Amino acid sequence: MGKIPVVFIVIILVFIVIAAILMIPPGIFPGIQGENITSLTPVEVREYQGERLSSVADFRENSIRGPQYINQSAYMLEISGLVSRPLSLSYDQVVNEYPVYEKKVTLFCVEGWEVTILWKGVRVEDLLANAGVNPDATTVIFYAVDGYSTSLPLDYVNDRDIILAYSMNGVMLPAERGFPFQLVAEDRWGYKWIKWVTRIEVSDDTAYRGYWEERGYSPTGDLQNRYFG
Repeated sequence: MGKIPVVFIVIILVFIVIAAILMIPPGIFPGIQGENITSLTPVEVREYQGERLSSVADFRENSIRGPQYINQSAYMLEISGLVSRPLSLSYDQVVNEYPVYEKKVTLFCVEGWEVTILWKGVRVEDLLANAGVNPDATTVIFYAVDGYSTSLPLDYVNDRDIILAYSMNGVMLPAERGFPFQLVAEDRWGYKWIKWVTRIEVSDDTAYRGYWEERGYSPTGDLQNRYFG
């Protein structure tokens, strides 16, 4: 027998290599779909309309029971009380079925620090309108998964276009910052900015006192007034 042509040998070797690669489980080599591929994470916006924004990392952790971690797929936002149509909304329903608004608002904490953030979310007024607010209602009470609560006048919520935020500086609200929703209570002290909101109750109880209000903090939380006493 004569010698096997070199070209024929090279072709055979190429086929063997290709076959071997196809048999390797994905994720072994970079560029092949598998566990070694990490999704890109969004980068937060740090400037808006020429003004420098604070960072998501600039907040201090001061919640009553530490950060709460809520399962998005199991989450439901309950809207109840003096409404004609109580609602139970999934995260996707809130985010996708209501008009979206953005606001640059500064949170002032009673501890002396502040952060200016570009918030994105839905208006509480739109959520309540869908539920059908009773004419006798005066107060909106917000409840969080960790047992925290606070209240605000219904007129304030509607007149100021107060939003329930799910995004800050262009990124999804981190769990530590209140995912899935944080109230953006502009011109109110930080203890009114309730995080991890799970229920909104429409009420006629103007004397309702939330977690910090029961402990002597101002029921209104108005920045123009002292927060304690």
